[in-house]
Amino acid sequence: MNKNTFVLDFEKPLFALLNEINKLEEATDKQKCADLIEGLKKQFYDLRERIYSNLTAHQRLQIARHPERPYTLDFIKGLGENWIELHGNRTGADDEAIVGGLLELEPNLTVVIVGTEKGHNIKEKQRRNFGMPQPSGYQKALRLFKHAETFEMPIITLIDTPGAYPGLEAEANGQSWAIAKNIQEMANLTVPVIAVITGEGGSGGALALGVANKVLMFENSVYSVISPEGCAAILWRTRDKAASAANALKITAKELLEIGLIDEIIPESAGGAHADYLQTTANLKTALQKHLGILKTKSKEELRAERILKFRNYGIFTQ
Repeated sequence: MNKNTFVLDFEKPLFALLNEINKLEEATDKQKCADLIEGLKKQFYDLRERIYSNLTAHQRLQIARHPERPYTLDFIKGLGENWIELHGNRTGADDEAIVGGLLELEPNLTVVIVGTEKGHNIKEKQRRNFGMPQPSGYQKALRLFKHAETFEMPIITLIDTPGAYPGLEAEANGQSWAIAKNIQEMANLTVPVIAVITGEGGSGGALALGVANKVLMFENSVYSVISPEGCAAILWRTRDKAASAANALKITAKELLEIGLIDEIIPESAGGAHADYLQTTANLKTALQKHLGILKTKSKEELRAERILKFRNYGIFTQ
Protein backbone atom coordinates (compact mmCIF):
# COMPACT_ATOMS: atom_id res chain seq x y z
CA MET A 1 0.00 0.00 0.00
CA ASN A 2 1.44 3.34 -1.08
CA LYS A 3 2.12 6.32 1.13
CA ASN A 4 0.49 9.60 0.19
CA THR A 5 2.38 12.90 0.19
CA PHE A 6 -0.67 15.15 0.49
CA VAL A 7 -3.60 14.33 2.75
CA LEU A 8 -6.91 16.19 2.80
CA ASP A 9 -8.50 16.94 6.19
CA PHE A 10 -11.31 14.41 5.84
CA GLU A 11 -8.77 11.74 4.82
CA LYS A 12 -6.64 12.02 7.97
CA PRO A 13 -8.25 9.07 9.85
CA LEU A 14 -7.81 6.99 6.71
CA PHE A 15 -4.12 7.75 6.35
CA ALA A 16 -3.45 7.32 10.06
CA LEU A 17 -4.51 3.72 9.48
CA LEU A 18 -2.37 3.52 6.34
CA ASN A 19 0.71 4.69 8.23
CA GLU A 20 0.18 1.98 10.84
CA ILE A 21 -0.08 -0.64 8.09
CA ASN A 22 3.09 0.60 6.41
CA LYS A 23 5.00 0.55 9.71
CA LEU A 24 3.96 -3.04 10.36
CA GLU A 25 4.83 -4.09 6.81
CA GLU A 26 8.32 -2.62 7.27
CA ALA A 27 8.83 -4.46 10.56
CA THR A 28 11.66 -6.99 10.75
CA ASP A 29 9.36 -9.86 11.78
CA LYS A 30 6.51 -9.24 9.38
CA GLN A 31 5.17 -12.78 9.62
CA LYS A 32 4.12 -12.37 13.26
CA CYS A 33 2.15 -9.25 12.31
CA ALA A 34 0.38 -10.83 9.31
CA ASP A 35 -3.04 -11.21 10.97
CA LEU A 36 -2.89 -7.70 12.44
CA ILE A 37 -1.91 -6.26 9.05
CA GLU A 38 -4.82 -8.01 7.32
CA GLY A 39 -7.23 -6.75 9.96
CA LEU A 40 -6.00 -3.17 9.57
CA LYS A 41 -6.21 -3.42 5.78
CA LYS A 42 -9.85 -4.48 6.05
CA GLN A 43 -10.51 -1.50 8.32
CA PHE A 44 -8.73 0.74 5.81
CA TYR A 45 -10.82 -0.41 2.83
CA ASP A 46 -14.08 -0.28 4.80
CA LEU A 47 -13.31 3.24 6.06
CA ARG A 48 -12.30 4.42 2.59
CA GLU A 49 -15.57 3.10 1.17
CA ARG A 50 -17.58 4.92 3.84
CA ILE A 51 -15.71 8.20 3.37
CA TYR A 52 -15.77 8.26 -0.43
CA SER A 53 -19.40 7.17 -0.76
CA ASN A 54 -20.60 10.07 1.42
CA LEU A 55 -18.59 13.06 0.19
CA THR A 56 -20.01 16.58 0.36
CA ALA A 57 -19.73 18.97 -2.60
CA HIS A 58 -16.93 20.84 -0.81
CA GLN A 59 -15.00 17.61 -0.21
CA ARG A 60 -15.31 16.71 -3.90
CA LEU A 61 -14.01 20.19 -4.70
CA GLN A 62 -10.98 19.47 -2.52
CA ILE A 63 -10.35 16.22 -4.39
CA ALA A 64 -10.77 18.01 -7.74
CA ARG A 65 -8.02 20.42 -6.63
CA HIS A 66 -5.72 17.74 -5.20
CA PRO A 67 -2.16 18.66 -6.25
CA GLU A 68 -1.40 15.06 -7.24
CA ARG A 69 -4.45 14.73 -9.47
CA PRO A 70 -3.65 13.78 -13.09
CA TYR A 71 -3.75 16.57 -15.66
CA THR A 72 -3.99 16.57 -19.45
CA LEU A 73 -0.42 15.44 -20.18
CA ASP A 74 -0.74 12.63 -17.60
CA PHE A 75 -3.90 11.34 -19.28
CA ILE A 76 -2.38 11.58 -22.76
CA LYS A 77 0.43 9.20 -21.75
CA GLY A 78 -2.11 6.43 -21.13
CA LEU A 79 -4.73 7.19 -23.76
CA GLY A 80 -2.88 6.22 -26.92
CA GLU A 81 0.27 6.21 -29.02
CA ASN A 82 2.19 8.67 -31.20
CA TRP A 83 1.42 11.90 -29.35
CA ILE A 84 2.52 14.99 -31.29
CA GLU A 85 2.17 18.26 -29.39
CA LEU A 86 1.42 21.34 -31.49
CA HIS A 87 2.37 24.80 -30.24
CA GLY A 88 1.44 28.42 -30.70
CA ASN A 89 -1.47 30.59 -31.78
CA ARG A 90 0.35 31.67 -34.97
CA THR A 91 0.58 35.28 -33.82
CA GLY A 92 3.73 34.90 -31.75
CA ALA A 93 2.44 33.43 -28.48
CA ASP A 94 2.28 29.95 -26.95
CA ASP A 95 0.26 29.89 -23.74
CA GLU A 96 1.41 26.80 -21.84
CA ALA A 97 -1.72 26.74 -19.68
CA ILE A 98 -3.28 25.01 -22.70
CA VAL A 99 -1.68 22.03 -24.43
CA GLY A 100 -2.86 20.31 -27.57
CA GLY A 101 -1.92 18.10 -30.42
CA LEU A 102 -2.53 14.85 -32.28
CA LEU A 103 -2.95 11.46 -30.62
CA GLU A 104 -3.54 8.01 -32.08
CA LEU A 105 -6.33 6.96 -29.70
CA GLU A 106 -6.62 3.55 -31.36
CA PRO A 107 -5.36 2.07 -34.65
CA ASN A 108 -6.62 4.14 -37.59
CA LEU A 109 -8.18 6.77 -35.29
CA THR A 110 -6.23 9.98 -34.75
CA VAL A 111 -7.88 12.64 -32.62
CA VAL A 112 -7.05 16.22 -31.70
CA ILE A 113 -6.74 16.62 -27.94
CA VAL A 114 -6.78 20.06 -26.32
CA GLY A 115 -6.66 20.55 -22.57
CA THR A 116 -5.68 22.79 -19.71
CA GLU A 117 -2.49 21.95 -17.83
CA LYS A 118 -1.71 23.01 -14.26
CA GLY A 119 1.69 21.39 -13.73
CA HIS A 120 2.92 19.28 -10.81
CA ASN A 121 5.70 21.36 -9.24
CA ILE A 122 6.00 25.05 -8.43
CA LYS A 123 8.19 25.94 -11.43
CA GLU A 124 5.88 24.14 -13.84
CA LYS A 125 2.79 25.65 -12.20
CA GLN A 126 4.23 29.14 -12.65
CA ARG A 127 5.15 28.39 -16.27
CA ARG A 128 1.62 27.14 -16.94
CA ASN A 129 0.00 29.94 -14.92
CA PHE A 130 -1.66 27.39 -12.61
CA GLY A 131 -3.90 26.22 -15.46
CA MET A 132 -5.45 29.65 -16.10
CA PRO A 133 -5.27 30.40 -19.84
CA GLN A 134 -4.88 33.83 -21.40
CA PRO A 135 -6.31 34.90 -24.79
CA SER A 136 -3.37 33.38 -26.66
CA GLY A 137 -4.18 30.02 -25.06
CA TYR A 138 -7.77 30.08 -26.29
CA GLN A 139 -6.52 31.20 -29.71
CA LYS A 140 -4.17 28.21 -29.76
CA ALA A 141 -7.06 25.92 -28.87
CA LEU A 142 -9.20 27.42 -31.64
CA ARG A 143 -6.41 26.91 -34.18
CA LEU A 144 -6.31 23.23 -33.23
CA PHE A 145 -10.10 22.92 -33.46
CA LYS A 146 -9.92 24.32 -37.00
CA HIS A 147 -7.09 21.90 -37.81
CA ALA A 148 -9.30 19.02 -36.63
CA GLU A 149 -12.17 20.19 -38.81
CA THR A 150 -9.95 20.60 -41.88
CA PHE A 151 -8.69 17.03 -41.59
CA GLU A 152 -11.99 15.60 -40.24
CA MET A 153 -10.57 14.45 -36.91
CA PRO A 154 -12.64 14.09 -33.73
CA ILE A 155 -11.88 16.57 -30.94
CA ILE A 156 -11.42 15.72 -27.26
CA THR A 157 -11.01 18.47 -24.67
CA LEU A 158 -9.78 17.81 -21.13
CA ILE A 159 -10.73 20.61 -18.75
CA ASP A 160 -9.22 21.35 -15.34
CA THR A 161 -9.00 25.07 -14.68
CA PRO A 162 -10.05 27.51 -11.95
CA GLY A 163 -11.05 29.78 -14.86
CA ALA A 164 -9.53 32.08 -17.43
CA TYR A 165 -6.70 34.28 -16.13
CA PRO A 166 -8.29 37.49 -14.71
CA GLY A 167 -5.18 39.68 -14.96
CA LEU A 168 -5.04 43.16 -16.45
CA GLU A 169 -2.92 42.08 -19.43
CA ALA A 170 -5.34 39.28 -20.31
CA GLU A 171 -8.31 41.64 -20.18
CA ALA A 172 -6.44 44.23 -22.26
CA ASN A 173 -5.70 41.56 -24.88
CA GLY A 174 -9.35 40.57 -25.25
CA GLN A 175 -9.94 37.73 -22.80
CA SER A 176 -13.74 37.90 -23.03
CA TRP A 177 -13.63 38.12 -26.83
CA ALA A 178 -11.32 35.08 -27.05
CA ILE A 179 -13.67 33.01 -24.86
CA ALA A 180 -16.76 34.13 -26.79
CA LYS A 181 -15.06 33.38 -30.11
CA ASN A 182 -14.22 29.84 -29.00
CA ILE A 183 -17.80 29.21 -27.83
CA GLN A 184 -19.16 30.45 -31.17
CA GLU A 185 -16.69 28.47 -33.29
CA MET A 186 -17.00 25.25 -31.27
CA ALA A 187 -20.78 25.38 -31.66
CA ASN A 188 -20.37 25.34 -35.43
CA LEU A 189 -17.77 22.58 -35.77
CA THR A 190 -18.79 19.67 -38.00
CA VAL A 191 -16.67 16.96 -36.37
CA PRO A 192 -17.45 14.98 -33.17
CA VAL A 193 -16.49 16.90 -30.02
CA ILE A 194 -16.26 15.38 -26.54
CA ALA A 195 -15.45 17.54 -23.50
CA VAL A 196 -14.33 15.99 -20.22
CA ILE A 197 -14.19 17.85 -16.91
CA THR A 198 -11.26 16.10 -15.24
CA GLY A 199 -10.92 18.37 -12.19
CA GLU A 200 -12.17 21.94 -11.91
CA GLY A 201 -14.47 23.28 -14.59
CA GLY A 202 -14.33 26.96 -13.74
CA SER A 203 -16.68 29.48 -15.36
CA GLY A 204 -16.26 30.74 -18.94
CA GLY A 205 -12.64 29.66 -18.91
CA ALA A 206 -13.89 26.06 -18.92
CA LEU A 207 -16.81 26.67 -21.29
CA ALA A 208 -14.38 28.01 -23.91
CA LEU A 209 -13.25 24.37 -24.30
CA GLY A 210 -16.54 22.79 -23.32
CA VAL A 211 -19.05 23.28 -26.16
CA ALA A 212 -19.29 19.62 -27.17
CA ASN A 213 -21.65 16.94 -28.43
CA LYS A 214 -21.02 15.02 -25.22
CA VAL A 215 -19.92 16.51 -21.90
CA LEU A 216 -18.47 14.01 -19.43
CA MET A 217 -17.27 14.51 -15.86
CA PHE A 218 -15.02 12.55 -13.57
CA GLU A 219 -16.71 11.35 -10.42
CA ASN A 220 -14.91 13.83 -8.16
CA SER A 221 -14.72 16.77 -10.55
CA VAL A 222 -16.74 19.99 -10.30
CA TYR A 223 -18.26 22.34 -12.90
CA SER A 224 -19.57 25.76 -11.95
CA VAL A 225 -20.25 29.29 -13.14
CA ILE A 226 -18.21 30.69 -10.23
CA SER A 227 -15.88 29.22 -7.63
CA PRO A 228 -17.44 28.54 -4.21
CA GLU A 229 -14.96 31.02 -2.71
CA GLY A 230 -16.04 33.70 -5.18
CA CYS A 231 -19.72 32.97 -4.55
CA ALA A 232 -19.22 33.15 -0.76
CA ALA A 233 -17.34 36.45 -1.06
CA ILE A 234 -20.29 37.95 -2.98
CA LEU A 235 -23.16 36.54 -0.91
CA TRP A 236 -21.68 36.47 2.60
CA ARG A 237 -18.72 38.87 2.19
CA THR A 238 -16.39 36.12 3.43
CA ARG A 239 -14.62 33.20 1.78
CA ASP A 240 -15.10 31.20 4.98
CA LYS A 241 -18.56 30.22 3.71
CA ALA A 242 -17.12 28.40 0.68
CA ALA A 243 -18.38 25.01 1.91
CA SER A 244 -21.94 26.34 2.16
CA ALA A 245 -21.64 27.89 -1.30
CA ALA A 246 -20.32 24.63 -2.78
CA ASN A 247 -23.30 22.72 -1.41
CA ALA A 248 -25.75 25.32 -2.77
CA LEU A 249 -24.25 25.71 -6.25
CA LYS A 250 -24.88 22.12 -7.46
CA ILE A 251 -21.38 21.71 -8.84
CA THR A 252 -20.87 17.95 -8.53
CA ALA A 253 -21.09 15.42 -11.35
CA LYS A 254 -24.07 13.62 -9.80
CA GLU A 255 -26.07 16.84 -9.44
CA LEU A 256 -25.25 18.03 -12.95
CA LEU A 257 -26.17 14.66 -14.47
CA GLU A 258 -29.54 14.78 -12.70
CA ILE A 259 -30.40 18.16 -14.25
CA GLY A 260 -29.14 17.17 -17.69
CA LEU A 261 -26.09 19.43 -18.03
CA ILE A 262 -23.70 16.53 -18.55
CA ASP A 263 -24.03 13.15 -20.28
CA GLU A 264 -22.00 10.70 -18.19
CA ILE A 265 -19.99 10.34 -15.00
CA ILE A 266 -16.62 8.62 -15.40
CA PRO A 267 -15.74 6.58 -12.30
CA GLU A 268 -12.45 7.23 -10.54
CA SER A 269 -10.18 4.75 -8.83
CA ALA A 270 -10.82 4.16 -5.12
CA GLY A 271 -9.48 7.15 -3.19
CA GLY A 272 -9.71 9.55 -6.14
CA ALA A 273 -8.11 9.87 -9.57
CA HIS A 274 -4.72 10.64 -8.01
CA ALA A 275 -4.66 7.26 -6.24
CA ASP A 276 -4.34 5.29 -9.51
CA TYR A 277 -3.51 7.13 -12.73
CA LEU A 278 -3.64 3.96 -14.84
CA GLN A 279 -7.11 2.86 -13.77
CA THR A 280 -8.50 6.39 -14.02
CA THR A 281 -7.06 6.79 -17.54
CA ALA A 282 -8.45 3.40 -18.56
CA ASN A 283 -11.91 4.51 -17.39
CA LEU A 284 -11.54 7.71 -19.43
CA LYS A 285 -10.49 5.83 -22.56
CA THR A 286 -13.44 3.44 -22.29
CA ALA A 287 -15.89 6.35 -22.08
CA LEU A 288 -14.26 8.19 -25.00
CA GLN A 289 -14.31 5.13 -27.25
CA LYS A 290 -17.98 4.48 -26.46
CA HIS A 291 -19.13 8.01 -27.28
CA LEU A 292 -16.86 8.40 -30.32
CA GLY A 293 -18.28 5.15 -31.69
CA ILE A 294 -21.77 6.67 -31.57
CA LEU A 295 -20.82 10.16 -32.78
CA LYS A 296 -18.88 8.86 -35.80
CA THR A 297 -22.12 7.45 -37.23
CA LYS A 298 -23.68 10.94 -37.45
CA SER A 299 -23.44 13.34 -40.37
CA LYS A 300 -21.63 16.67 -40.15
CA GLU A 301 -24.89 18.59 -40.06
CA GLU A 302 -26.33 16.30 -37.36
CA LEU A 303 -23.26 16.82 -35.17
CA ARG A 304 -23.47 20.58 -35.53
CA ALA A 305 -27.25 20.81 -35.05
CA GLU A 306 -27.31 18.49 -32.01
CA ARG A 307 -24.48 20.41 -30.33
CA ILE A 308 -26.20 23.76 -30.81
CA LEU A 309 -29.54 22.39 -29.56
CA LYS A 310 -27.85 20.84 -26.54
CA PHE A 311 -26.49 24.17 -25.33
CA ARG A 312 -29.59 26.16 -26.28
CA ASN A 313 -31.54 23.88 -23.92
CA TYR A 314 -29.31 24.78 -20.97
CA GLY A 315 -31.03 26.95 -18.41
CA ILE A 316 -34.46 25.33 -18.37
CA PHE A 317 -35.87 25.47 -14.84
CA THR A 318 -39.04 24.83 -12.86
CA GLN A 319 -40.50 27.03 -10.17
